[in-house]
Amino acid sequence: MGLFTVAEARAELDRLRPVLDEIVTVRADMVELSAALTPGGTPTDLGGLPERKAAEARLNELMTTVQDTGAELKGVAPLLVDFPADLDGVPVLLCWLEGDIGLSWYHRADLGFAGRRPLPADAV
Repeated sequence: MGLFTVAEARAELDRLRPVLDEIVTVRADMVELSAALTPGGTPTDLGGLPERKAAEARLNELMTTVQDTGAELKGVAPLLVDFPADLDGVPVLLCWLEGDIGLSWYHRADLGFAGRRPLPADAV
């Protein structure tokens, strides 16, 4: 897949919001179902092993949906989505972390999340 402009990445993030929201819900369901299935675990109204397997399958589908856009799903708990881009000739990843209101961070591709910085004001 190609590189995103900042505007394209923001538009793609907006389109992905329902998918990302569902990932959060399914992720929580999987944790609850997994805990209920451990020996001595507290039962849940969500179900049992079949529902746990269904939730895992759904989570895999949702993660594939994100990846199919060209975005990179870097983490699920918390959600971390990177959009490959280029800022002033430098390869970067436009970075969205669960809880961020919009797409306003980036890091150089070679630095990873620890190098995360706010997007320059002139980045459009």
